[in-house]
Amino acid sequence: MDFSALDPQQVLDALDAAGLRGDGRVLQLNSYENRVFQVFLEDGRAVVAKFYRPARWSDAQILEEHAFALELAEAEVPVVPPLALTFAGPGVTLAGSPPTLALGFGHRFAAALRCAGREPELEDPGTLRQIGRFIGRLHAVGRRRPFEHRHHLDVRTDGQRAMHLLLRGGFVTDAELPGWQTACTAALTAAEAAFAAAAPLTTLRLHGDCHLGNVLWRDGAPHVVDLDDAMQGPAVQDLWMLVSGDHRTMARQLDELLAGYEQFSDFDDRERALIEPLRTLRMVRHSAWLAERWRDPTFPLNFPFFGSAAYWSQQTAQLREQLEAMGG
Repeated sequence: MDFSALDPQQVLDALDAAGLRGDGRVLQLNSYENRVFQVFLEDGRAVVAKFYRPARWSDAQILEEHAFALELAEAEVPVVPPLALTFAGPGVTLAGSPPTLALGFGHRFAAALRCAGREPELEDPGTLRQIGRFIGRLHAVGRRRPFEHRHHLDVRTDGQRAMHLLLRGGFVTDAELPGWQTACTAALTAAEAAFAAAAPLTTLRLHGDCHLGNVLWRDGAPHVVDLDDAMQGPAVQDLWMLVSGDHRTMARQLDELLAGYEQFSDFDDRERALIEPLRTLRMVRHSAWLAERWRDPTFPLNFPFFGSAAYWSQQTAQLREQLEAMGG
């Protein structure tokens, strides 16, 4: 099967071969990195099936993510773990203990029970404290042992790889290249310096991409629905994307998050200085991610502005702003 052209029948056939027999109703969900479908089963359940992008993660990395989700669920941290698969038809093999990853029909895929919800309202201090408690509980489990196979956040390696990918691939328009390269180099250097000043840092197993879209509010509490970017890194990586606004507003929001967080996990206040460096790193890596995926037809359709002179001019301005925010 062609990953970029998975259709409902192919999805149903693959799930059926893994013991999840659909009733014919399939809805493709919004996901750029993987192919994700909501499927209704004949037994009355509804599952979300994820077909993993080829070559992005190794089997060991996917299974380590699954094991983390199951460990969190066992600790009663509200996550949506992958389903244990109990059947493998012709052409399908299962991996994991318990088996959660299916390999067959040219793809690797997994399924989890559907979990509906809405985005939390971060304007409410009580909601921020509750989310902080939730992340604190998640991190208390994450501190038990390190990831062996998942990505380990490294500001220098990750930043330089992203910048060089964009330069080598010729993605930056000629007129904007000198200004963007200068701003990017300076901003990444400042980010590296901030991490060096905060060293040594304690790292732990993280959600890794803890933004509002990945935190669902359900039954009066937050739930995590996607650990696809789970990584090893500093605790602030799972907190900084939940604060926004000017410096004073972000500091107040972070204080509320930490009021809940520190009921379950300790927080090193030196990591406050890493918020803008992490924002800088994410900006550069996001551009590199778009560049890496540009041959996937989904990306030009959904990100038509990428690669234009206006895009790189805007990126340059934002990187200069980040340099100023980091005191550079």
